[in-house]
Amino acid sequence: MTDTPLPLSLRREGDGLRIEWSDGISTFATWRTLRTACPCATCNDERGKPKNPFRVLSAREVEAGAPTPTAMQTIGQYAYKITWNDGHDTGIYPLALLRSLA
Repeated sequence: MTDTPLPLSLRREGDGLRIEWSDGISTFATWRTLRTACPCATCNDERGKPKNPFRVLSAREVEAGAPTPTAMQTIGQYAYKITWNDGHDTGIYPLALLRSLA
């Protein structure tokens, strides 16, 4: 069991996610913050590499525009899996990470 409080409610609010926690704290993180902090192995690997200024965006990336979730699924009582409008869906966000990103 973790010391991280449990979320009582999660809701879209403007350009991000509002979470009401069991300890009475309310946090907010933008979708861009959440997408950028994706904890999957691929994203972690990409964060460790220098950015290629000449990288060509895929048609899907261009069409997706600003990061927006298309689905959010609970993973046990410890995390949420977010599916993004760019098709990315391998990030599992532990509660402690969601709390720290706000």
